[in-house]
Amino acid sequence: MKRNSPIRNKAGNIFVPVRDIEKSRSWYCRVLGLNEADCEIIGGHLCPLPMEGVGIILDTMPKWGGQEPGGAPSIETPAFMLMTDDLQGSLAYMRELGAELVTEIEHDHWFVVKDPDGNKLMICRE
Repeated sequence: MKRNSPIRNKAGNIFVPVRDIEKSRSWYCRVLGLNEADCEIIGGHLCPLPMEGVGIILDTMPKWGGQEPGGAPSIETPAFMLMTDDLQGSLAYMRELGAELVTEIEHDHWFVVKDPDGNKLMICRE
């Protein structure tokens, strides 16, 4: 007999491990076209980004390795997608920002870059 789960079929926020919260906030704000003043750093280690849909929280992860030399481990495989209507323009923009490209555009649908902490992010055509 199937039991009903008390866990909702809904994603809340995605945590992204970062080493320097201010530097990461600046980078993500440039990437996403956000105003840094709208992205408050909370408790010295958390920075929720105002997103459409599922939220992103930058976090130095003090409880999960952030206090260790080198900080918390970075995300080695893309854990989420950032959406775009202009894939070529997005790739050019990431190049302008000096982001490290992991791939070029694949299957005319997506590409992957690294943030300043080495987290791999997928940019995907919507």
